[in-house]
Amino acid sequence: MAKTFCIANQKGGVGKTTTAVNLAAGLVAQRQRVLLVDLDPQGNATMGSGIDKSTIKSGVYHVLIGIASASEAIQFASESGYSVLPANRELAGAEVELVDLEGREARLKNALNEVADQYDFILIDCPPALSLLTLNGLCAANGVVVPMQCEYFALEGLSDLVNTIKQVHANLNPDLKIIGLLRVMFDTRVTLQQQVSEQLNTHFGDKVFKTIIPRNVRLAEAPSFGLPGVIFDKSSRGAQAYIEFAGEMVQRIKTM
Repeated sequence: MAKTFCIANQKGGVGKTTTAVNLAAGLVAQRQRVLLVDLDPQGNATMGSGIDKSTIKSGVYHVLIGIASASEAIQFASESGYSVLPANRELAGAEVELVDLEGREARLKNALNEVADQYDFILIDCPPALSLLTLNGLCAANGVVVPMQCEYFALEGLSDLVNTIKQVHANLNPDLKIIGLLRVMFDTRVTLQQQVSEQLNTHFGDKVFKTIIPRNVRLAEAPSFGLPGVIFDKSSRGAQAYIEFAGEMVQRIKTM
């Protein structure tokens, strides 16, 4: 049975999608079977995995509103090496349509239960807001991986996210917990980033992943080629960091 994790942060532009696609590819390199669920209407994780979102006939939108099963909507991203439950702009309409549906918070969880035994990891790329889509992701997950930049405002956003996770844990998903905080876009030359990193280690201890993802041009270039950075340029510093992170993730799951 797959372990299911949300890649979430209520702050935008912190590298959630970059983390989701590169962790998925990194886990494949660790010989894990991976499903990536794109829960963001922008469809960036879909495109970044090599799937054209404009050609999607069935995606996560159709799964959430009940007109397609997960197995019907899942596509295999052959170049990336993992499966994708894709998304496009249609998903924005799900916000409104889900409101009146029974068990609206658990629609994704129920759909993924049908395919969970086919994967070792299911990664859910959440949108940068606490919406019904994000809530579906949190209800479906065993835990949350939080990518964050080491900046002051990121700490503010982190406290909001921790409170949200506590509320979902208390009311909807007792299995939910923070798996770890991942420091991304890290620049060792910036003193503030080093200070914030030290604060995270002090306050969260072993909840902070040891791996640090550096700011890296090759990671930023990869999506325009429809590939994770780990596939696009495996030798780059960013790709090597995500491969290391995938290994750390596998080890952390074994000790959970």
